[in-house]
Amino acid sequence: MTRHVKKISCGALLWLALGSGLLQAANPLSPQDVKITDQNDRLRIEIGGQFFSDYVYQGARRPYMYPIIGPGGQAMTRNWPMKSPEGEEHDHPHHKSLWFSHGEVNKVNFWTDEGANLGLIVHEKFTKIVSGSTEGSFQEAIKWVGPDGKTVCTEDRTVGIGNSEKLRWIDFQITIKASEADVVFGDTKEGSMGIRLAETMRLTGKTGKGHIINSAGQKDGDTWGKRAAWCDYYGPVNNATVGVAFFDHPQNPRYPTTWHVRDYGLFAANPFGLHDFEKKPVGAGDMKIPSGQSVTFRYRMIFHMGNEKDADIAGLYEKYIK
Repeated sequence: MTRHVKKISCGALLWLALGSGLLQAANPLSPQDVKITDQNDRLRIEIGGQFFSDYVYQGARRPYMYPIIGPGGQAMTRNWPMKSPEGEEHDHPHHKSLWFSHGEVNKVNFWTDEGANLGLIVHEKFTKIVSGSTEGSFQEAIKWVGPDGKTVCTEDRTVGIGNSEKLRWIDFQITIKASEADVVFGDTKEGSMGIRLAETMRLTGKTGKGHIINSAGQKDGDTWGKRAAWCDYYGPVNNATVGVAFFDHPQNPRYPTTWHVRDYGLFAANPFGLHDFEKKPVGAGDMKIPSGQSVTFRYRMIFHMGNEKDADIAGLYEKYIK
């Protein structure tokens, strides 16, 4: 069953966070202004005059953010395939740092970069770009285009960037519109709101020393495919322990979401892959958006120091949902 939720701007969500005490006052010695500048193929995002991330909207099969510089100046996402530093695995070239896509939308694969029947998630225009003190945001019009060149659906995307003295976060509000005909997000684990973390944060591999925990108390490999309101993936980067907490909004369809979170650093919210995750019949996870209607998803990623207890992720989630 399709759920419809009232659209709330990221600016409003961040304002609510201010009122709830999630955002701490900016340190006057460490300016917290968020500046967003369009550089024709990407948005350059700076916090306090320092580089935070690029939102790359041209030259790839889908928009993505790379890198993500967390508190303490640590780069928290994998470099490959954008760069090829020594020691990084060259698997899953479609795992480009931070992105939203899905493996089966009206039978078209928007998730991977390899194989047949691939779709493109195409930037059309920015409708708003806002810089400001402690927060910034942008709104984007997007088309999901099939291999035949025809539009499968459209998307309105709002991205908010916020920070405090000890935290940085990104809010995503993604509204998928069945603009041409009915749209079906298919039952597959290959999706959807994803991030590929730094190699040293992963659980496995030569350098992996990370851990995963979710709101239900499940840990590490037991978190894959499980339902949880939030999930946290943390580990060492250089000489610091850092983490990413991923929040599922209570108004999202199929809340709490199932998590496609892997021991090699993939971390994704996917409410669709119920056959893989919960061993339900094939197609049980299909989600239909009737023609002319829309569905909205909201997520927050918090980039923090330490593990989930150090950052009080459970407490931050309670403030987020209020």
